Amino acid sequence: MSTQQGNGKRMKPIIKDRNALHPNIEALANDAKKGTLARREFLALASTLGASSAIAYGMLGLSVPSTAQADTPSKGGVLRVAMSVMDIADPRKFDWPEKGNSARQFLEGLVSWNHDFTFSGILLESWQVSDDTKTYTLNLRPGVTWTNGDAFTSDHVVYNVERWCDSTVEGNAMATRLGALVDPESGKARVGAIEKVDDHTVRLHLNAADITLIATFADYTALLSHPDSAAVGSIVDAPIGTGAFELVSYTIGEKAVYKRRESGTWWGGEAHLDGIEMLDYGTDPSAMIAAFDADEIDVNIGTNAEFAEVAENIGLVPSHQVTASTVVLRMNVNQPPFTDQRVRQAMQASVDNAVLLELGFGGNGQLGDNFHVGPMHPEYPVLPVQERNIEKAQTLMAEAGQLETEIEIISLDEDWLRWTADAAAAQIRDAGFNVTRTLMPGSTFWNGWTSYAFSTTSWGARPLGVQIYSLAYRSDVAWNETGHANPEFDAKLDEALATFDTDARRIIMTDMATMLRDSGVIIQPFWRNIVWHKRANIQNYNAHQAIELHLNDVWIDG
Repeated sequence: MSTQQGNGKRMKPIIKDRNALHPNIEALANDAKKGTLARREFLALASTLGASSAIAYGMLGLSVPSTAQADTPSKGGVLRVAMSVMDIADPRKFDWPEKGNSARQFLEGLVSWNHDFTFSGILLESWQVSDDTKTYTLNLRPGVTWTNGDAFTSDHVVYNVERWCDSTVEGNAMATRLGALVDPESGKARVGAIEKVDDHTVRLHLNAADITLIATFADYTALLSHPDSAAVGSIVDAPIGTGAFELVSYTIGEKAVYKRRESGTWWGGEAHLDGIEMLDYGTDPSAMIAAFDADEIDVNIGTNAEFAEVAENIGLVPSHQVTASTVVLRMNVNQPPFTDQRVRQAMQASVDNAVLLELGFGGNGQLGDNFHVGPMHPEYPVLPVQERNIEKAQTLMAEAGQLETEIEIISLDEDWLRWTADAAAAQIRDAGFNVTRTLMPGSTFWNGWTSYAFSTTSWGARPLGVQIYSLAYRSDVAWNETGHANPEFDAKLDEALATFDTDARRIIMTDMATMLRDSGVIIQPFWRNIVWHKRANIQNYNAHQAIELHLNDVWIDG
């Protein structure tokens, strides 16, 4: 099945073969009808297995929600976005959603993670998943062209998947996510793993079941590059894309400029906007508010709690979204004194996560419980709440012989990340321990973020909890900032990745979450609710749970 799109709007689905639906979808629908599976979780899982939104909603007896919009969108104008303008040379190395936002205006991915938490095709028209979740058939959207005039074909998909699988490239986090396609000896795509069936069909043969593949294709690291861009080493130096806009200029730390596509036709029709400007105001939130007040910008991708009321007082319109984005106060097991599990557990026992939510993020979120999977994830396990226990913390530190040890907590010098670290430091100090704080600008912090002994890191949303564990806590993966290495955990993770049944996967996740929390490597205090702001005349601009900017169908009214 597939869904045609134009200007970002959902059109009537084309059902190629209703009988081709993955057999698990019917069982999931029954669970959703009985109330044992949340509706949002069903929609996400059904779309992962190739069901269109229309079919997924229809199986619940519902219609696809329509998007409220003006009768006739206005055409023209340049949208001015306040956002960090970062280095975007190679998408597979991206480590910030802002990088994805900059590239996404002219590059596209195979799949989109939508505001309703379902998945739909972008450069894929549809996909099918085998019963054992080891074979994925990707059906490319016909009629797509790159801005240099080349037709988009299976060769481009094969080329990009091969690049994503190359773990020999430093900083390529996609290789970790596509481990079932990678040869462990060569560190590159396994022979026979990627099959070109014809010019518009690619089949992927995994050596182990992996339910996260479609969600991985929706991530900001999975934007497709043209081979000519990779040949020169940067998508900025050769900005060839399939998207609705073209890159005009790009200055890191200052400004990025785009125009409506002129080189060839975008497969989705034509964007309403004449162009986009992304303007970098640094990390001081007051500078962004001042820019709104001076009519220098139209929208942002995040307003912190301190300035949300100010933004609305000057006439800006908020857009809210619940997310799986979070902050992690993590301890590296390879750096003393956190080589000792008792020290790590003492830090956990010193902190009340509710206080960190209130002081760090103004209470605007949901409590976490130190295992980095939340209620928004289908496989969320319910563990006993980990309460603050100062007596336990002091006992553990005494047993470890570390009562007098100085504990340094490093954080970015940026609003909520700083406030959360400050609140944690105050609580650990109140528990009787010697704590110091170190603030760093981003230009310094990110050079060594995986090696600090104790620091705070922001983590973006992922649709599935097992994705987070694969990225952050599997032994030796690129983004494992804690140094957490547990063969039993890794084996459980492999089992979870191969388990589509949500209830069965939740049982496995319970074991993993318990192991991770007991290791003491993280304090994960809350999940963020986010708010974006815009001018009242900006239409169809809404906060996204993964901080993604999709501007194909945004317009300026009047």
